[in-house]
Formats: sequence, structure tokens, C-alpha cells
Amino acid sequence: ELDRFCDAMIAIRGEIDRVAAGEWSVADSPLHHAPHTTRVLVGDWDRAYSRTEGAFPAGIDPDKYWPPVARIDQAYGDRNLVCTCPSPEAFAE
Repeated sequence: ELDRFCDAMIAIRGEIDRVAAGEWSVADSPLHHAPHTTRVLVGDWDRAYSRTEGAFPAGIDPDKYWPPVARIDQAYGDRNLVCTCPSPEAFAE
């Protein structure tokens, strides 16, 4: 798992280098639009990078998790998670 994390950090650094080189703008980089849902990938593509770069930013992974939704509120919801699940006691019945 640590190897996958390191590979992801290396891939992110590569994306930053491409933004710094002027290949992509910050607002149109794969990292800015991540995660890419299947709906986005199979729909009309108007990004400066390829679908493959959006789908597999760290290379092709046979065990890729496809998120059902993209970011909401620029990742605010990821940092401020609110669970509306029933309490554990509700499942005891």
C-alpha cells in the first residue's frame, strides 16, 4: 500500500511539473478535476489532457476504484464528513 501511495505522489508531482511547464493550466489539470467518474470519462471530453490520463493518472491499474461522484464543493465534503447513518443501537434490534 505504501508503494501505491508513493507512486501516486510521484504522478502528482509529474502533473505539477506539466502545469509549471505550461502544458496545462491549473484550472484544467487532471488533479484539479479529480476524481474522474465513469460518466465524465465516457461523455463529451473537453479537457486539455487525454481520457487515459484522467482515468489512470498513475498508469493502468486493473484494480482501479471508480468513484460514483466527482468532488463536491472543492473537497469541502471530504474534509468535513457528516454521516447520516442510524446509530449502532438501531442495528441491534
